[in-house]
Amino acid sequence: MSGSPELSIRQMASALRAGKTTSEMLTRAALGRIRAMDIDIHAFTNLDASGAMEAARNADMARGESADLPLLHGIAVAIKDVYDVAGLPTTCQSWLSLDYVPEEDSTPVRRLRDAGAIILGKLATHEFAIGAPSPDLPFPAARNPWDLAHIPGGSSSGSGAAIAAGFTRLALGTCTGGSILIPAAWCGAVGLKPTYGRVSKHGVFPLAWTLDHCGPLSRSVEDAAIALQVLAGHDPLDPASSTEPVDDYCTGLEQGVKGLTIGVPQDHFQSSPQASPTFLSAFDRTAALLAEAGARPIHVSLPHSQQFLAAGRVILSAEMFTIHAQDLRSRPLDYGELTAARLLLGATVSSEDYLNALRVRRMLAARVDAALDRCDVLLTAITLDTAPRFDPMPHFRHWPVQTHAFNVTGHPAVSVPVGLSPQGLPLAVQVVGRYFDEARILQVARAIERLTGWENQLLPDGT
Repeated sequence: MSGSPELSIRQMASALRAGKTTSEMLTRAALGRIRAMDIDIHAFTNLDASGAMEAARNADMARGESADLPLLHGIAVAIKDVYDVAGLPTTCQSWLSLDYVPEEDSTPVRRLRDAGAIILGKLATHEFAIGAPSPDLPFPAARNPWDLAHIPGGSSSGSGAAIAAGFTRLALGTCTGGSILIPAAWCGAVGLKPTYGRVSKHGVFPLAWTLDHCGPLSRSVEDAAIALQVLAGHDPLDPASSTEPVDDYCTGLEQGVKGLTIGVPQDHFQSSPQASPTFLSAFDRTAALLAEAGARPIHVSLPHSQQFLAAGRVILSAEMFTIHAQDLRSRPLDYGELTAARLLLGATVSSEDYLNALRVRRMLAARVDAALDRCDVLLTAITLDTAPRFDPMPHFRHWPVQTHAFNVTGHPAVSVPVGLSPQGLPLAVQVVGRYFDEARILQVARAIERLTGWENQLLPDGT
């Protein structure tokens, strides 16, 4: 057993405990796969092969001294290049940040290391997590392993690509307007955006303080649950970090959906001209499978997705411009053209606009809470079609996505794949829950993974 990518985190941990493999073997296999394939995929901006192998050998030595080790001990993971990892550059895919090398880990990375995880390196992102694939940036844009002519989504583009390519079972992403959920959906990964404040953002370069979320992308729902168990919890270094007690995210995964009420928003996305018949069919099939498994789907009312989008864009534009204002004045030409254009939109947002958007956000959150009072979870859309092509690539404002809503309100959401299009590209749905009820949305996502057969889906290369 040398580390096949189909092994789950739990299976790898079991094999390590039983002495059937070693962390060194698993890590060497992952690095070999990356070296062979990433020349075309560009998931990594910085591969720390020597550091990963040293950490793997240390993990094996520690295992020989103790049998009581966490599930992530000796498991290789990868990190979006907006998280600080001590000793590795945090480039944010920008010429402005190429030389910044932090001395300390961000809190999420520290928690992964404390759980024994091995850091393979840093993963591609859109510039400062806000730009778009562009030739004027330091690193090539990540590509979608399901079809290299298609984008992986973003801004956690390398995270989605790394999961789909089988480079790792677990990657960290960030989500401000869909940047975990979109690449997960288009790359056939599971993407978990926890409740706002559930996972610390300390040591993660901000995009918009009140919209940013940190979370995992993974190969399976169980992998995501294991990751959240490690990542969740209060951090006094993050002013937005919640003190809400951490739930058990793994025990209830296999409980199924019998007796649960699934809220399906009406006209939240269904009337969008971007919604493809292929996606709508997959969405309806998923709802039907949940009903056959004993869930009770009901219609619920949510504001139209455009209302969330309008509020989110004002908040995002104002906050990201404030963060970048000084560099935009002093080093404007060091930004990518698309990034600069998007950041400068914030200069047009007045304080009145921003405060009105915050007020609207509270109203929208109350509407979502009211819908969730009638059901256990919401089942809705993330992306309304499969991943677009690079050439011609639509402007990011025209991507067929529906993800701003729950970044705006802060509710937890998980993207789970539900199948492939006739062209062989992934399709996905989104499960949304009450604040801090990640255990429930993971339970429903696990049922979807099983009912649709995605748990048996091979990677694009057939492994």
